[in-house]
Amino acid sequence: MESNSNPNSVEGESRNWLELPVDVTSMILQKLGPVEILTYAQYVCSSWRKICEDPLMWRVIDMRYPCDWWDMDYDLEEMCRQAVKRSCGELIHINIEHFGTDDLLRYITQSCNQLSRLRLVYCNRISDEGLIEAVSKLPLLEDLELSFCSFNVETLGTLGQNCPGLKSLKLNRQFYRRVECDKGALAIADNMPNLRHLHIFGNNLTNRGLEAILHGCSALESLDLRQCFNLNLAGQLGAKCSEKIKDLRLPHDPTDDYSSSKSKKRVEIQLTK
Repeated sequence: MESNSNPNSVEGESRNWLELPVDVTSMILQKLGPVEILTYAQYVCSSWRKICEDPLMWRVIDMRYPCDWWDMDYDLEEMCRQAVKRSCGELIHINIEHFGTDDLLRYITQSCNQLSRLRLVYCNRISDEGLIEAVSKLPLLEDLELSFCSFNVETLGTLGQNCPGLKSLKLNRQFYRRVECDKGALAIADNMPNLRHLHIFGNNLTNRGLEAILHGCSALESLDLRQCFNLNLAGQLGAKCSEKIKDLRLPHDPTDDYSSSKSKKRVEIQLTK
């Protein structure tokens, strides 16, 4: 019996990525990181180069790379500057992990005052003064994450005063159990009245701090208190939280869906000749 299989079928099913419509190609390239685009993708062909130079490709810049970035062959800070420059002021969301300086943050905010979301994780080379200066230039900032950074409580209060439109705050850190401190919670309560979403994973606030947040941030819709082990929510305060907050995560709730730094999955595109 003769086989009906075509020896060229596998080759025939190969996708010629260079022949895709521009909008589809743009969508695929956006799944790559800035480093991959700037070092590889833009050099594939002239059409890809044109797409990679479009400011709309750079409205979201995700510089989320492993903590051993210093072993990479690239200067991530310089790559980030190039990406920001390509946005031509259209940048609305930037994510920086494991690197970054005051100078970089200053460059970003001077170039892009349309920024509405800023995420800084393990950015210990950014100072309190640098963060305050940068945020003061972002009138449209609504979403801020400062995870595993070393900013002080006074800075947190100043950020709230400079960002009256702030709606979402993620302030995640690790702490030593039984070290009680409500300064951060009070800074949030006193200076961020328009918050809708608050994520304070691993915070050392007590019931006093939580009471202040519920009173000062009356518009809260979601509140993540996981790993906040100084809280006692067995009584009226717990009932108040459940009644007031639509999406509530309690101190002992599972943390399977939480990661301090979810590295981007590597996207590979094979080109056919």
